[in-house]
Amino acid sequence: MQLHPVKVHPSKALLKREDQLAWKMAAVATDKVPVQKDVAEMIINRIIDNAAVAIAAINRRPVVSARGMAEGHPRKDGATVFGLRSSRRFSPEWAAWANGTAVRELDMHDTFLAADYSHPADNIPPVLAVAQATGRSGKELIRGIATAYELHIDLVRAICLHEHKVDHIAHLCPAAAAGIGTLLGLRQEVIFQAIQQALHTAITFRQSRKGEISSWKAYAPAHAGKLAVEAVDRCMRGEGAPSPIYEGEDSVIAWVLAGRTQAEKHGRETVYDPVYYQVPLPAPGEPKRAILDSYTKEHSAEYQSQALIDLAFRMREKITDWDAIEKITIHTSHHTHTVIGTGANDPQKTDPKASRETLDHSIMYIFAVALQDGRWHHVDSYTPKRAARPDTVRLWHKIETREDPVWTERYHAKDPDVLAFGGRVEIRMKDGSVIADELGVANAHPRGAKPFGRADYIRKFRTLTEGIITAREANRFLDAVQDLPKIPAGELHALNVALPEGALVASKPGIF
Repeated sequence: MQLHPVKVHPSKALLKREDQLAWKMAAVATDKVPVQKDVAEMIINRIIDNAAVAIAAINRRPVVSARGMAEGHPRKDGATVFGLRSSRRFSPEWAAWANGTAVRELDMHDTFLAADYSHPADNIPPVLAVAQATGRSGKELIRGIATAYELHIDLVRAICLHEHKVDHIAHLCPAAAAGIGTLLGLRQEVIFQAIQQALHTAITFRQSRKGEISSWKAYAPAHAGKLAVEAVDRCMRGEGAPSPIYEGEDSVIAWVLAGRTQAEKHGRETVYDPVYYQVPLPAPGEPKRAILDSYTKEHSAEYQSQALIDLAFRMREKITDWDAIEKITIHTSHHTHTVIGTGANDPQKTDPKASRETLDHSIMYIFAVALQDGRWHHVDSYTPKRAARPDTVRLWHKIETREDPVWTERYHAKDPDVLAFGGRVEIRMKDGSVIADELGVANAHPRGAKPFGRADYIRKFRTLTEGIITAREANRFLDAVQDLPKIPAGELHALNVALPEGALVASKPGIF
C-alpha cells in the first residue's frame, strides 16, 4: 500500500490532477490487476450475505416502499429487484435503491471499522444493478466489487466522518462509482469525474443515526448507491464535476471535514496547516484485498454490539435472578459509548416505545435482552411486546456504559491482533458480589471463537430465508452464486432471489 497525503490547497496552487486523491482512486479502479482467488471467494460470501438479509427484510415497510418506487421505473433490459421475479427488470439506479434498502434494513450485513465505520457490502447493489443492466459477466462483476470494497475501506481507514457528524455514505458513494467504473472498463478520466460527482452529492449528516432513528437509516446507503449510478451515467456522457473535490479551497475537506485549519494569515495570504489525512491505496499492480479485512454480523444489531451480545450469552449462565442485579456497567470504547451507549445522551435509547432502528442502536437494550434470552433474533428480539416486558425494562435501566481508554485504544489499533470492538462488563449484584468478564471481538469475527466461513454464510442465508422463499429457489440461487466466475455475460439476473407469486406486500401509492 502507498500512503497519499491529502490536504486543502488554495485555488491559485492549481493542484495537478495527478496529485488529487480522486485521480489516484480512479487509477486504482483502472488497474487491471487480477482479483485473487480468496478475494473472489469472499465476494461470493458477501453476495450470499446480502441476499440473506434482504429477503429476511423483504416485507418490512421501508423495503416495500423502496420496491414500490423501483416498480415505477420498469426497463426491458434493466436490473432485477429482490423479491420480484427475474423476468421483471427496472432502471438500474432504482434497482440499486430498492435492493440497497433491503440489504440495509435489518442492520445485519458486513462491517469495517477504523478511522470511520462502514458497511462495505452496501456497494454490491449498485455495482450489481449496473452489471445486470449492461449485460456484464460474473468475472466483470467480481472486478467491480473488488474495487468498490478496496476504495471504500481505504477511505474509512484514513478519513473520519463521524468526528464532523457526517454520515458514512460520503465514503460509500465515490467507492461505488469507482466500482462501477471498473465493471464497465471506463477510462480514468471518466471515473475521476464520477468519483468527484459522487462525493459532492453524497454529503449528509449524522442526524439520520441520532435521536429518533427512522427508516432513513436503511435508505441512506441505498440513496448513495443510486447517486453513484447517476454520477457515472452523467460522466460517461461527457459531464464533469467540482474539482478538486477533496483538496479544493472550498472542498469537502475544507469546509465539511477538518482540512481548513489555518496556521496563520499574512495580509490577504492564508497559510494552511500541513497534511491532515494520509489515505492508503494499493500501488500499481498490487492486488485489491481490502474485503478480507471486513467482517459480517451474526446478530442483527449495530456491529459494536456483536461481541457484547456473545458476552451476554456467556455471562447469563452465572445469573439466576435478574432482579438480584443492582447495576451493570459496560466499559468500552469512546465510539461505542457515544454512539450506542449512555454517552450518546439519547433518551430514546432507554425508551420501551422506541423504534426498532433506535433499539438496535442501544447497547443497553441489546445487552439486557441478550442476557435474559440467551439468543438474538432479527424479529423477535425487537418486537414492541419484547421491548416493553417489565423485567426487561427494569434490567435495561440498570445498564450504563463508560468509556475506557484501553478499549478506545484497541478500537483504533493498527495491529489486527490488538484491534477490538467489544468491552468489559461488570454486573454488580445486590448482595455486593460482582460478575465480570470481557470479550474483544465477536465469535463470528475472523479472530473470533467461530470465524464465519462459506458454510456459515449459507446457514445464515437458509435461516433468514426459511419460510419466505421456496427450497428450490434457495438451492438455485446458492448454486448460481457459488459459480459466479463462470456466469456468462448477460446472465447475472441469476443472482436475484424471488418470492412465490402473491407473497410480496404491496406498497402504498406515491408519485411514481
